[in-house]
Amino acid sequence: MNALIIIDVQNDFMPGGSLAVPKGDEVLPVINTLQDKFDLVLATQDWHPERHASFSTSHERAKEFDVIKIEGLDQVLWPEHCIQNTQGAEFHQNLETAKIEAIFRKGTNPNIDSYSGFYDNAHLKSTGLGGYLKDKQVGKLFFCGLAAEYCVYFSILDAISEGFDATLIEDATRALNANDFEKAKIDILRKGGKVISSGELKF
Repeated sequence: MNALIIIDVQNDFMPGGSLAVPKGDEVLPVINTLQDKFDLVLATQDWHPERHASFSTSHERAKEFDVIKIEGLDQVLWPEHCIQNTQGAEFHQNLETAKIEAIFRKGTNPNIDSYSGFYDNAHLKSTGLGGYLKDKQVGKLFFCGLAAEYCVYFSILDAISEGFDATLIEDATRALNANDFEKAKIDILRKGGKVISSGELKF
């Protein structure tokens, strides 16, 4: 079985959101079209408590996008985003959700960020996504969503580490920084993942 994993298509990551990905809304029609090609569609949702450690506002004299150490890990300090039960944390209204079988929330630990849909950044806690996929005997995973060089990229790396065949659908994602996305794509390929466009999708 092949699965489509939709990463964090939430209001705060869209144009006008608190952590907007440039042209992030352009992924919506592509992702909606892709869903019909898969038997299994899953989604992740950034789901932070208030005053999460990854927010710049949680640290005195810190600025947005500073990098500090938290729990021994490098942490980018983000604008407040995807706070639980807020409009910014909701999926974009134009994302078709009827086919989404399960949603895996991440970033719920107030002290550790979580880019990947599989684990927090310290790999201390699983979201349950890997076990869910293995239980359903899914072999190939295809990733889309936001942001390309962060949550999508780290989800793919964890998928590869968990033994899945992982593919990035490039035209169904957008990045905060184009140069960093180019580096991420090279790393995905080096680690055994694939990068395709939606038009190349064949089963």
